[in-house]
This record gives sequence, C-alpha cells and structure tokens, in this order.
Amino acid sequence: MSTRIVMILSIWFAGLGIAQAQQAETDSMFFAPSKYLLLDKGLQFRITKAINSMYNFDFATAERDYAVLAIQYPNHPLPEFLVALGYWWRIEVDVTNEKYDAVFLKYLDRAIEKAETIFEEDETNKEAAFFLAAGYGFKGRLYSERKSWTKAAWAGKNALKYMDLSRGEEEFNPELLLGDALFNYFSEWIPENYPLMRPVMALFPKGNKELGLQQLEEVANNAFYTRIEAQYFLFRLYASEEKEPFKALQISEYLHTKFPENPYFHRSYARHLYAVGRWTEAVQQSREILERIDAKKTGYESNSGRYAAFYMAQYNERIGNRAEAKKYYLKTLSYGEESESQESGYYLHSLLQLGKLATEEKNKQLAKDYFKKVKKYAKRKHPAHQAARDYIKKNKL
Repeated sequence: MSTRIVMILSIWFAGLGIAQAQQAETDSMFFAPSKYLLLDKGLQFRITKAINSMYNFDFATAERDYAVLAIQYPNHPLPEFLVALGYWWRIEVDVTNEKYDAVFLKYLDRAIEKAETIFEEDETNKEAAFFLAAGYGFKGRLYSERKSWTKAAWAGKNALKYMDLSRGEEEFNPELLLGDALFNYFSEWIPENYPLMRPVMALFPKGNKELGLQQLEEVANNAFYTRIEAQYFLFRLYASEEKEPFKALQISEYLHTKFPENPYFHRSYARHLYAVGRWTEAVQQSREILERIDAKKTGYESNSGRYAAFYMAQYNERIGNRAEAKKYYLKTLSYGEESESQESGYYLHSLLQLGKLATEEKNKQLAKDYFKKVKKYAKRKHPAHQAARDYIKKNKL
C-alpha cells in the first residue's frame, strides 16, 4: 500500500512549471518585466505557439522554439524543463513504454542542475525552488510508474521540500495551488480506499476532498502555467472517483477541441462519450483514432487502439451486427497483446464476448479457448474470471 502513497505524492508536482497559452495574447506586452522569467508576460506571449504545439503533439515545432529559448536564456532551467515536458506527454500516451525514459530524465536532470545553481546562489529564489519541485516531482512520477520505489520516495521527498520553499511569492499562488489541491483530495481519498494506510496518513495534515476539487477548478479556470494539467486531473477524477461522467466529458471535449492531435485527449473524449451513451459520436471518434493509428500519426498506438476498437465492437454488438462486433473485439485483443495489456478490462471483456458469441454459434471448442484465456489473465476475484467460470459451467464447456 505504501507504493500507492509514493505514487500519489510524486504526481502532485506534475503540473508545475507548465505554461498554458491562453491569456498571453491580450496582455503580454503591457506589463513590466518580472524578476522571475516564468512570470514575464512578454515571454509567455512569445512561447504561446510552442506550448500549444507541444500539447498538440507537434513536438518538432515546439522544440525548435525551445532551442531559441535555450540560446536566449542558457543558464535558466525553463528550456530544458519544457523539452522534458514534451517527452513526458510522449510517455503519458502509454506509460508502459520505456522508450523515452532516458531522454526525459536527461532533460529533467539538466533543468534541475541549472535550478540548483540558481538556488545555491540565492536560497530565497522562489522560481528556482519552483523548478526543483517540478523536476523532482516528475522524476518521482516516472520512477513510481517503473516501480522504482526507493528512487520515487527520494524524488518525492525532494519535491515536497522545494515545494514548501517555493511558497511566499504571491504571483505564483495560482500555480502552486495545484499541489495543494491534489494533496487535499488524495490525503482524504487514500485512507478511505486503503484503510491500512490510515496510520501513515495520520502523519500528514488532514485533507479535504471537496476543497481539493474546488481548488482544482480554480486552477483550471484561473492559472496560466498549470491550467491544462489541472483540467487533466479533473476529468480523470470526475470520470473515476467522483462518478460525474458528464463533467468529465465536458472537460475532455474542450481539451480535444483545443488540441485535436493529442492522442491522450482524443481517446479520453471517445471514452467519455461512450460512458454517457453518446454512441454515434463515440463511434465517430473511435473510427478516427483507428484511422490515425493506421496512418502512424504521432502518439497514436496500440493502447489508444484498444480503447477505440472496444467501443466499435460494443456499438456493433448493440445494433446486432455480429460480424463487425467480432471483428472489433478481435482488434481489441490484437491491440491489447501488442501493448501487453492482457489484464485490462477491455481485453478481458472482449474475450468474454467472443466466447459468448462462439457459444451461440455452437463452436464450443473456440468458446472454451476464449474462456480459458479469461481465467489465465484475470485474477480469481476479478468479475471476468467469475463470469467465465459461470459461463463454462452453465454451458457445459
């Protein structure tokens, strides 16, 4: 259970230092330069296009602009941090893929090194502490995904230390609120869902889930740097923990509309359409995802394909098109095996449905093979495992 705590702590800082370019165009040229680069409105205006390109998975455009930024500010951590953020989004699409880990950590380490140099010269520098908190937070998040718990704990501890040191600058408050929001939400959520963790959580300040959600909403509406990350956390919480699927859909629809080439936002939008029963739109988005995978669009891969193929299968089964339903359930299996996601719900449910369809077609051996696979990949207490056992017994397979 302690591993869950490490993972939660390490993601608090995932949104820090991230520029989101919505406000800059209206007011960027009418403010005096800030002593902190992150708060320089002119800079925000200049990097608007690069930031939006990054979120829209046009990494080449973003990184060309970041290279110019690195020439202008060679001793500042911002350029390397932004490049690292781009690699984080490549990882986010399929966190099981370790292809980008090394280069992601390389740029984070460069950003941390530059921030440490600034901080050593002036320990009152809130911006340096801000980047150190963000850098170590992202490292902790990756290490927790890789189950490197000692490294994750060390990075999370550093992130917390520098997060505290970065407080006190009024202009940073909307951005720092993201960390407070996630802390408030998860420090109450963890003991509710993991009772064995209550003694551990007693060592932390008491949280408040309702306040955490309110703070996330405030960041999502008012922050400049962390707005998109707050919206990312909000739609995930509304979809899974808060059982507010329409709120999740509203946010994911906005993000997909603003960043239509971002595969994570795209598949999330399709998922939330499916969740609320907007079948026609879910099918339209799912078909587009599959087409983009076939076209080898950046970031569109087997993990997104597993989602999209499953929604297509469900829709076709719903309208009675058995041949198309089987076709897409088989695609779900193929994508699941490619991404090594055989224990995922979509993969297991596809096996169940294919087994049921084979039983109805009097192909008992094929049906038995599908149900055996369910029992192989699902844990015994998993509903799919129970369903497979029941179906085998009922149909004497």
